[in-house]
This record gives sequence, C-alpha cells and structure tokens, in this order.
Amino acid sequence: MFTYINTIMMAKYIFTIILFFLLPRCIYAQRLLKGQIGLEAVVGVVSDKKPLHDYYFIQGGLTVNGKNGSYKFWGLEYVQKKYAFRDYDIPVESFTTEGGYSFPLLRDWGKNISLNMGLSAVIGYEVFNHGESLLSNGAVIKNKDSFIYGGGLRLTIETYVSDHILLIVQGKAKGVWGTSVEKVRPSAGLGLRYIF
Repeated sequence: MFTYINTIMMAKYIFTIILFFLLPRCIYAQRLLKGQIGLEAVVGVVSDKKPLHDYYFIQGGLTVNGKNGSYKFWGLEYVQKKYAFRDYDIPVESFTTEGGYSFPLLRDWGKNISLNMGLSAVIGYEVFNHGESLLSNGAVIKNKDSFIYGGGLRLTIETYVSDHILLIVQGKAKGVWGTSVEKVRPSAGLGLRYIF
C-alpha cells in the first residue's frame, strides 16, 4: 500500500514537471480593455531639413480605450520653429490642445503591435519672437500673435514593450487656420504610453 501511494505521488510530480515544460511560460495581461486609461509622452521633429533643437515638439496626452482597440485621446503640445530673417532666427512657438479619436487599421492577433489612424480637433495660441515685434536692428515683425484652430490626422505604430508600456512611433499632420505662417504642419515623433 505504501508503494502504491508513493507511485501516485511520483506520477503527480512527473506530470506537473511535464506540463511546466510543455505549456508556454509567458502569461500576458489582457490588452486594449475598454475603459483602460493611458498617459503618453511624445517628442519629435517638425522639419526634415533643420536641427532638432530649433524645430521640435513635445506632446503629453491622455487616452481612454474604447471597443476593439480604438481610443479617445486628449493632448497638450508645444511646438518651436525658427524662421530665418537676414542674420536673425525668429522663433515661432505654438501652444495647442487637441482631442480626437483613434482606431486600428492593422493589428496582429495577440494585440502586440498595431497601426492606428486618428482624427482630431486642434485649438491653441501662436507666439512670434516671444511676443516682441521689434528686432534689435530696428526691423518690425508684422506677424501677430494669434489664436489658431483646425484639425489633425495622425498615424501611429504602437507596440507593447511590457504589459503596461507601449512604444509609439507617430507621424501626423495638422491643418490650422488663424496663422500667418504655414497652414499644414507635418511632424514625426517617438514616445511612450503607460497603461493603468
């Protein structure tokens, strides 16, 4: 009888060890659940011809997941560009907020990587030369600080680095009115999103 019990116990241990090696060892958290909230930060460039320290943007945002991997997003963005005028670089800064909706175009079965497209409304304020209209050589800047508004289109490639962290590669274009410089503003950036 003692041998029979030992044999059963040994079979249970062997069966457990075999299952351990046969089953996948990674257990993934559920992803893209409705109502999950995420915080994201993205930095990037707004020109392909100029250095990053003169032509860049910084964006912070909040996302709320919807159905089937879609999400609503809200964000604040700071953009700096410099325009050359003789020997001067005139800075133009934009402070904008945007809100919109993003939905997946393509995604893998495990929801590890996806290509999303988002549409948004944009509103903000644009400042020329830190609000100073007079340059040191006596020239006057005719462009005035102004409120800007418009819409945006963005494409993002999003991939999970861990169960709570996504790597974001973003390309976007905004069309804005109320400005005296370019109305279409493309940009490209790289960022992270933390999902709670």
